Amino acid sequence: MEENSLYAGSAGDTSPSIEDIETKTASSEERVQQIVSEILENKGEQVVILDMRGLSSLADFFIISHGRSTRHVQGIADKMRRNLRKKGIKCSGVEGEQEGRWILMDYRDVIVHLFYEPVRGFYDLEGLWSEVPRIIL
Repeated sequence: MEENSLYAGSAGDTSPSIEDIETKTASSEERVQQIVSEILENKGEQVVILDMRGLSSLADFFIISHGRSTRHVQGIADKMRRNLRKKGIKCSGVEGEQEGRWILMDYRDVIVHLFYEPVRGFYDLEGLWSEVPRIIL
């Protein structure tokens, strides 16, 4: 079995190491830039970036934006996910896409909150996290 490289770590093993994988994936800041670019390209409004580093074990950044209708929000999420996947940035989970009122997208250490405008005002995540530093575009 060793001669056929069936053991992990055997001489013929060409699997990437954790270090190789991490250097090939985008950093948190690069992911934020790509995500914000996609949101703006799809006419997402009032993008806010919350720097959660050291404050949350869930993510390094929260990105909050909204659309003018539930269809618009769904469109932003769908197109963003497809375009980012082409760039090697994969979404590991999505919630709320069917309704389009509040879509939560998990990009590992970046969490994206896409709201329908009135819903964003109701939940007021920016107010909830008012003490968190914001990154200005």
